[in-house]
Amino acid sequence: MDTIASLFSFITTPVSWVIVQFHAVYGKLFGPDTGWAWGLSIVSLVILIRICLIPLFVKQIKSTRAMQTLQPEMKKIQERYKNDKQRQSEEMMKLYKETGTNPLSSCLPILAQSPFFFALYHVLNGIATGKTIGVIDDPLLNSARNAHIFGAPLAAKFMDSSSKVEALGATLTDVRVVTAVMIVLMCFSQFYTQRQLMTKNVDTTVKTPFMQQQKMLMYVFPVMFAVFGINFPVGVLVYWLTTNVWTMGQQMYVIRNNPTPGSKAQAAFLERLQKHVTHHGKTRNRREKAIVKAIVAKGRDRNEFERKFINTLTKAGLAAESDGTVTKGETAAVTETEDGTLTTAAGAPKRQQPKRQSKSQRQSGTAKPADESEPKTSLSKSEEPQDAKPNAAKPAGGGNKPGTGTRSKAQSGQRKGPQRPKSPSKK
Repeated sequence: MDTIASLFSFITTPVSWVIVQFHAVYGKLFGPDTGWAWGLSIVSLVILIRICLIPLFVKQIKSTRAMQTLQPEMKKIQERYKNDKQRQSEEMMKLYKETGTNPLSSCLPILAQSPFFFALYHVLNGIATGKTIGVIDDPLLNSARNAHIFGAPLAAKFMDSSSKVEALGATLTDVRVVTAVMIVLMCFSQFYTQRQLMTKNVDTTVKTPFMQQQKMLMYVFPVMFAVFGINFPVGVLVYWLTTNVWTMGQQMYVIRNNPTPGSKAQAAFLERLQKHVTHHGKTRNRREKAIVKAIVAKGRDRNEFERKFINTLTKAGLAAESDGTVTKGETAAVTETEDGTLTTAAGAPKRQQPKRQSKSQRQSGTAKPADESEPKTSLSKSEEPQDAKPNAAKPAGGGNKPGTGTRSKAQSGQRKGPQRPKSPSKK
């Protein structure tokens, strides 16, 4: 560990200087030799570092999502060149270059945080051994050695002997209880952060080996923290627990407000957005406009939750535009009123098709028109005046032959025009 500490010695002085500045502020409130002053100084150091790492965290999110998108293509390359590892590596690098992704980007926050972690460990180890380091002089060293967090010295470890703990002014029981509780909280926060990433913020439509790797890390990381935690000083446990809690809260915020497309978190997010847009009848800010614009631009490439979002807006009489705005739609869902009239949600009546008449009604002309309010303008064959056509000469028998003279009125269901005479019945 001394070799690793020497590698990060260039940052030991800045880290110790930041801790001393925070200690000067909290020392005036809680006392310079209290555990609250030194503990809150370490917590403030973590918050300051994580705020500086926010741009890297955003880049990590983008890189992780890009890697999730590339998993199907990576799997195809692995299957195609499974017997040629060199060609497989070349195709992988070519894919990364074409898409502009970098697998190491997802590890940037951890890599950037590592120097601060080892520098803090080196500072606390110097306090435990009674050595001045960085800007921490003898008075500050004595103050830090006398500081206790819930009865445990700042530089004590879970595996320390009772004599070493007594030299720091504490009991072995207090040290082990406090360190055990902090290790459990540290492991739980790490497990919960990874679990919510797997259960809520993963595209459920794509099954890739990346998901299996994340699931494995969900159980491996807590075990690693438990193994290494028993060898960390209390001050380092405070640092690591604080950064885990920060990561968990940051992850919860990202999952709620910027979920992965196709995940359960996106379904919940779009449902909340749909309620807000439907209630106000428009997108309220630039962020909502950007989300609606991105969904509209996808077209047929929308996933299940995005299609449901667009369809729900349409049923509510709203239309999502290409610029991200939401306007009143001209057409909406069709509903049926109590009187049987079909209307849309916007109130416009739906055009009805006239009812089809039966054959007997068309022949007799007695059917009512589709709209009774309209006057009947056409005359049927039976309503034509008798003198509309000239009478033909009657035959000698005085009867009317079929097809001559005035046409007889066709009965319902009977064919009009000349009728074939019936054959005489056989007796």
